[in-house]
Amino acid sequence: MNRVDVREAVTRAHHEEWARVVAALTRRFGDLDIAEEAAAEAFATAVERWPADGVPPNPGAWLTTTANRKAIDRIRRENKRDDKHKEAQMVYADDPPEPPGAIDDDRLRLIFTCCHPALAMDIRVALTLRMVGGLTVPEIARAFLAAESAMGQRITRAKAKIKAAHIPYRVPAAEDLPARVTGVLAVLYLVFNEGYLATGPDTDPVRHDLTAEAIRLTRLIRALLPEDGEAAGLLALMLLIEARRTARVSASGELVALDEQDRGAWDAALIAEGHRLVRERLAAAAAGVAPGRYQILAAINAVHTSARDARDTDWSQVLALYDQLVRLDPSPIIALNRAIAVAELDGPEVALAIVDRLAEALADYHAYHATRADLLRRLGQSQQSRAAYDRAIELAGNTGETAYLTRRRDQLQ
Repeated sequence: MNRVDVREAVTRAHHEEWARVVAALTRRFGDLDIAEEAAAEAFATAVERWPADGVPPNPGAWLTTTANRKAIDRIRRENKRDDKHKEAQMVYADDPPEPPGAIDDDRLRLIFTCCHPALAMDIRVALTLRMVGGLTVPEIARAFLAAESAMGQRITRAKAKIKAAHIPYRVPAAEDLPARVTGVLAVLYLVFNEGYLATGPDTDPVRHDLTAEAIRLTRLIRALLPEDGEAAGLLALMLLIEARRTARVSASGELVALDEQDRGAWDAALIAEGHRLVRERLAAAAAGVAPGRYQILAAINAVHTSARDARDTDWSQVLALYDQLVRLDPSPIIALNRAIAVAELDGPEVALAIVDRLAEALADYHAYHATRADLLRRLGQSQQSRAAYDRAIELAGNTGETAYLTRRRDQLQ
């Protein structure tokens, strides 16, 4: 096997196994730093060893075993230097430091550890993207529109705080779940988004490993809290987006816009499940239970996936749902998405006026410039549209999206 094949094998293993390895090490050693560094060393060892030895029959087991040895080596070194008796005892401990909790799932426990209320919400999200999603610091920084160095420092401080505060590695007790679930859902949503539209220039445009894991964990959250409307809403949202996955990337690796997708290639079973969940939440809303953010987003996606053809989309219903969502979440990104619906109903000129008001807030957000480029194209302003496409291409990290934007720009007169 050549080095290119090995590199692809290691990359695939990283996508599939990172969270499992980190979660298993955290359960055994109770330290996020040790877990992360040992996992990273194991993957680095794979890059060195697999070209000569070949990819093992079970890459995940190989990585876990190697990471465990790396962690033990580190603890022994630190024990000799700092006399850390408690950590040294972990080398020989067979039992996890904390009981498993309501659901025996290592990665779910890891998420609840990263999403402890003692941490600020943005830190919870960033830490989980790193520890559970396996995203690099640059990828996380792009997702937050933040400087890479600042994001690295935030993640380091968060891990140190978890260690110093002895935050437990477990799923909380039932009475504590409602207070914790909002942060966990926010994190799972962002993990899913990173899979749905990967920000890294060296990754696949769509990372099915992340979307599948986010869906799996959201199902577990819903099992823990079956009456939680937002857990059901988030699951519905993920399913309706995931249903379109195979139609979202062309054979050449270019992202395919929603209105250009082959709707016959969508996953009918996932759409049916997503629609059923949306109907359940609509019934609850009719009974006086106000829907939350994820439930409204799921309803918007239900409208899109109900149309047999893009031309049949009920844009008035989409806009009404965005109007409802803006009252809950008046963020500039929601306003940008709402403007797309406005363009379909009231025309690109009206929508462009809305988008231009978001310039300062979204100056470094590629989708802002891509949306603006499309509206300017529709208005026949090719020169301004080209400049907006250039800026969107400069900011976009996703290879498939870059290819799509480049083609659209090059089609301008």
